[in-house]
Amino acid sequence: MSTPKFTVSVVTQYLPEQSSSADDVFAFSYTITVRNEGNITGQLVARHWVITDSSGRVEEVRGLAVVGHQPVLKPGEQFEYTSWTRIATPRGRMHGTFFCITDDAHWFDTPVPAFELSQAQALH
Repeated sequence: MSTPKFTVSVVTQYLPEQSSSADDVFAFSYTITVRNEGNITGQLVARHWVITDSSGRVEEVRGLAVVGHQPVLKPGEQFEYTSWTRIATPRGRMHGTFFCITDDAHWFDTPVPAFELSQAQALH
């Protein structure tokens, strides 16, 4: 049986030029790579993010597409994009789900494991 399998990797970066510790604004970019490791074609249709800062504040973001795209990935193909977020503390976490559909109209979820948002100085 054919099974869809998308995997996700993430690289984050603190954005000092978009941040202001005096205003409790800390900005981070994240580059997401989605790879189709299954044996059937699938499309990334929508996303759901859960963003938590170190004081426990949670923001949820849901929407169609990622950066305006709904990429169709054949087996072995990948799609990469960069986006960003702001939180009120120098550290936080993000995780989520991509909602996807196969070319024969079966829905499947692709989890995005939790990743750290961290201003470098906050680690010391």
